[in-house]
Amino acid sequence: MKNLTQEEWRRKLAADDNAFILDVRTQNEVDEGIIPDSHNIDIYEGQGFIDKVNKLDKSKNYYVYCRSGNRSGQAAQLMDQLGFETTYNLMGGFMEWDGDVAYPED
Repeated sequence: MKNLTQEEWRRKLAADDNAFILDVRTQNEVDEGIIPDSHNIDIYEGQGFIDKVNKLDKSKNYYVYCRSGNRSGQAAQLMDQLGFETTYNLMGGFMEWDGDVAYPED
């Protein structure tokens, strides 16, 4: 797991054709907006989170974020332990995100 600044995240993501953006926030947080093209799996689901993450392609590059960067750091470390090859944590999380924001469909 590597921590990335907002700038590093955007630069790496733009050049990465094997990227998967993972939002580990709660549904209430997701309803406030998401980084475009992200997929949500709530880390607070515990074993459910692990079960869902284990179904993902471990060879992709995972860009993981939460509200502040704490939960996503934990999620990325857990994913590393589960055999994921590349995980990046967004430092500062969605709270400090100054890029595009999408809103999930109702």
